[in-house]
Amino acid sequence: MKLGLLAGGGPFPARVAEAALARGHEVFVVLLRDFHDDPALRAFPHIEERVGAGGTIIQRLRAEGITHLVLCGKAKRLSPLTLWPDAWMAKVIARLGKAVFAGDDTLLRNFIGILGEEGFEVIAPQSLLPSSTAAAGLLSGEAPDEMARADILRGIGVLRALADQDVGQSVVVQQGLVLGIEAVEGTDALLARAASLRRDGPGGVLVKLAKPQQELRVDAPVVGSITVRHAAEAGLRGIAVEAGRTILADGEGLLAEARKRGLFVIAIEPETFARSA
Repeated sequence: MKLGLLAGGGPFPARVAEAALARGHEVFVVLLRDFHDDPALRAFPHIEERVGAGGTIIQRLRAEGITHLVLCGKAKRLSPLTLWPDAWMAKVIARLGKAVFAGDDTLLRNFIGILGEEGFEVIAPQSLLPSSTAAAGLLSGEAPDEMARADILRGIGVLRALADQDVGQSVVVQQGLVLGIEAVEGTDALLARAASLRRDGPGGVLVKLAKPQQELRVDAPVVGSITVRHAAEAGLRGIAVEAGRTILADGEGLLAEARKRGLFVIAIEPETFARSA
């Protein structure tokens, strides 16, 4: 099978491409301009194109004989007004209608449907790299104490309450106080904002969970070593991620950074964790 990989930023797309090669797949990479930032991807057959040039991308993928796509890597959500869409992308935006202005999950589900109509099957990057998600348990550092566990539980409650609104995947909680909830700004900006709101005393926790209805093929929660660094700079004590559903972008690099910074990283099954609290 020949895979088309639409690559955003960060180290994860290169890990996925290498895993696909190891499984015997050919890989063709579309470097999304203004998003991709890993020079390792240029070692693969590739083109570089802006997001708005969807028609050009589709034509090249077809010319390469690609039927399966993987979308991964950091990307910010662009306004349709700044995309400078080509004819194909303009038609897609028109078909998406109100979904363009809805939450990420609604938009991405609709977009995957359109790619399916174009003859492409979208597969999850995790299916190529199962080790990118973690089983439940303590991954690094000392187990969270009673206060940290209470903060994690508070974070679970907040994210579950917001899930139907398709808002964000992360929350920062310190001593029971919600310092910030992730929206369109992303996790790094959330952590920067939380740093300015931190209280004296024991540091808080970043909790990152998938929404129950989340489209995990293209929008799974992701944490990496940069997340750990920013969490430490915000004065947090640890990070709780959802077991089996949150991607560890740079694998061991994330855990090494956590050990260096003295943060715990724990993978949880939210409902099980809540029952045990």
